[in-house]
Amino acid sequence: MELEVSGNPPPHRPCPPVPCPLSPNPTPPPPQHHLLLLLSPCCLLYIPLFPQEERFAFLAEWYDPSAALLRRYQLLFYPKDGSVEMFDMKNQRIFLRRTKYDELHQEDLFVGNRINVFSRQLNLIGYGDQYTANRLGSKKERTLAMIKPDAITKVGDIIQLIYEANLIVTKAKMTKLTWKQAADFYTEHQSKSFFNNLLQFVTSGPVIAMELMGDEAVSVWRKLLGPTDSGVARKEAATSLRAQFGTDGTRNGAHGSDSLASAARELEFFFPSTTGHGPSNTATYKDSTCCVIKPHAISEGLTGKILGSIVDAGFEITALQMFNMDRANTEEFLEVYKGVVTEYTGMVAELCSGPCMALEIHAPDAPRIFREFCGPADPEIARHLRPNTLRALYGKSKVQNAIHCTDLPEDSVLEVQYFFKILDG
Repeated sequence: MELEVSGNPPPHRPCPPVPCPLSPNPTPPPPQHHLLLLLSPCCLLYIPLFPQEERFAFLAEWYDPSAALLRRYQLLFYPKDGSVEMFDMKNQRIFLRRTKYDELHQEDLFVGNRINVFSRQLNLIGYGDQYTANRLGSKKERTLAMIKPDAITKVGDIIQLIYEANLIVTKAKMTKLTWKQAADFYTEHQSKSFFNNLLQFVTSGPVIAMELMGDEAVSVWRKLLGPTDSGVARKEAATSLRAQFGTDGTRNGAHGSDSLASAARELEFFFPSTTGHGPSNTATYKDSTCCVIKPHAISEGLTGKILGSIVDAGFEITALQMFNMDRANTEEFLEVYKGVVTEYTGMVAELCSGPCMALEIHAPDAPRIFREFCGPADPEIARHLRPNTLRALYGKSKVQNAIHCTDLPEDSVLEVQYFFKILDG
C-alpha cells in the first residue's frame, strides 16, 4: 500500500480476472489528496481523503432469474441529490452510471434491508467502506416487539407509535402460540410465581411478533413500552404503550427484548434464519378476503393508520404477515389483471418494490363489503366519490393506491391462500 498522492491520479487500468472488493472510481475526481490502495497486482483504488461530496457505499446482491445467478454489486448513494450508482464487482465495470432516483431514501439504507432500484430488488449485505459503517451502522439495532392478546386490536395505534419513534418494522407475523412454544419463549421466567399465569394469558389469543430496526432500537422500544406494570406506567409514564393499552403486570399490552442478546434469541424464535419455520400463521380461509398494504404505503409510514382504519371500521384482522415479493411471485399473484388493466406493469413493479403486508380480513360477506371500503382503484376518483375509503385517504395514484384488495369474490380465499399457504409454506 502506498499512502498519499497529490493531484489527479493516473488513468485506471482494467483489472484482469482477479475480482476486487471495491469499485475503482470510473472517472478521475477533481484535484485533491487521495489515498492510493493496491487491491490486486494491477488494480488501484483512489479514495479521496477530503471528499467534496458525501456518499455512502454498500455491498448488494441481486438474484438474476434468467441466469439463475446471484450477482454482486457495489451500490453508491449520494444524499445531496438522492442519486445512485452501481458497479458490477465480478465483471469490474460500471453497471449503472450515477442517476437521480427519488424512490430511495437514506433511511432505507441499512445492512439486511431489501431495496428496489429501477425494478431490481437488491439485498444490502454489507457496508462498502468504514465511513458508511460508522455513519449509518454504528447505532443500528434489531429488537423484538410482541403485541400481546389484550392489545391485538390496537395494532394500528402501536405500529404508528413505533414509526413516530423513528423505528422501522422490518418483519411481522400474527401467530397463536402453543403452551410449549410460550414456555420456550419465556424460559427465563420458568421459576417465577407468575409463570403459569403468563403462559395462560399469552396463549389465550393471537399475538403479533415484529422485528424493529433503528438507532438503539432495544432501549427506544423499551422506553416506548414503559414500566412492566401498567398501573405503575399510568403514574410514571402516562403516554407509554403499557399505560394506554395494558391492565396490569401480565396483561400489559406488549413485550420487548431487554438486551441485544435477548433480542437475537427472541427474533430467532419467531423468524428463524436457519432451519425451521417458526410459529404458524393464523389464517382461517373462512368468510374472509385478502388485503395487501403496498410497499409505498409502508415506506411512507402509513401502515399503522391503515390498520387502525380497518379495525375502526369493524373488520377483524385474522392473519397478518410481512412479505418481500420477488417479480415472479408478483406476476403470478397479479396475473388476473394482465391484459385487463393498463397499469398491470406498474402494479407488478410496485408490489415487488419493497416489503408489503398481507392481511386476512374477516367479516360477513367480506369480499364485497371490504372492497367497497377500499374504494375505487383511482384515489382521485375515490376522493371525489367516496372520500372516507382507504384509497381516498392513503392512495397517491392508480398504481400507488395504498392497498390491494380482492376484486372477485371467487378469488378471495385463493388470494389469502397464496400468501399464507404458498409463500409462507
